[in-house]
Amino acid sequence: MTGFLGIDTSNYTTSCAVYRGGRVEQQKRLLPVPEGQLGLRQSEAVFSHVKQLGDLMDQLMARDEGPIAAVGASSRPRDVEGSYMPCFLSGLMAAQTAAAALHVPLYLFSHQAGHVAAALFGAGRLDLAERCFLAFHLSGGTTECLLVNHLAKGDIALLCATNDCNAGQIIDRVGGMLGLAFPAGPALEALALQSGQRYRVRPTFRGGQPCLSGIENQCRRRIDDGGAPCDVARFCLDALLGVIAQMAESAIAETGVSTVLFAGGVTSNTILRASLEERFGGIFAPPVFSADNAAGIAVLTALRHQSGISGRRA
Repeated sequence: MTGFLGIDTSNYTTSCAVYRGGRVEQQKRLLPVPEGQLGLRQSEAVFSHVKQLGDLMDQLMARDEGPIAAVGASSRPRDVEGSYMPCFLSGLMAAQTAAAALHVPLYLFSHQAGHVAAALFGAGRLDLAERCFLAFHLSGGTTECLLVNHLAKGDIALLCATNDCNAGQIIDRVGGMLGLAFPAGPALEALALQSGQRYRVRPTFRGGQPCLSGIENQCRRRIDDGGAPCDVARFCLDALLGVIAQMAESAIAETGVSTVLFAGGVTSNTILRASLEERFGGIFAPPVFSADNAAGIAVLTALRHQSGISGRRA
């Protein structure tokens, strides 16, 4: 049975995956971040991908059997004009090399589209790939609500996006204030679950777009005022929840579309997930398909190849 190889080299994770017969085999590894830092420069990310990707590909292909029909890669962060980050060149170069050596088509996608596809696959909802739905991409680099008209064709429109910081950035910055290691998501969630407090925080929007920097400032003031770390963590997540919920309400009212998918590393958070599932019937993937991964790129490669939509030939 033929398989489809996907490669994704984000600013957080090196990953590669094969989609075959409805299953995904995947290898991924976080980029090493020195203690005390909240991320990497692009040059550092590219260098780490170069060091890690070959080893991960060895592990992946040693476990996989059968021919590869097509190769896919994330070549840009988002499906908008001018979207670019050097870290994706590492995966693109590897994908071009693999496709040329195997004499198979090469398909290029955005990292964002890969997140959406991975979430659909993880949630068992690939039936939506050719239908209209709302998708949230919540990560360290993106806080957006999208109208997906046809995922396999890349027909995705931006409805709403933060105009300052992103959800994952806020979590990591507040986590850093509290002495948590980067990336801080799991540790901040564990800390917040120890709190007995619940907060209703009115979100800030300017020109219809959410503003998140105020959450960071409020958390810093609470820490300076001697607030318990678990309560600060809970406040941070409850404040983010308020923003996401208002974005969802506005998007549903604007489009009349009520099917809502939540993708991206931030959606691994169980506090956010429980509330958004209850309020919007939100579709979520398991954490392994929520954080940065190549599974979605492999799935998109299969969808694009099988649909007969032309790709870039290596």
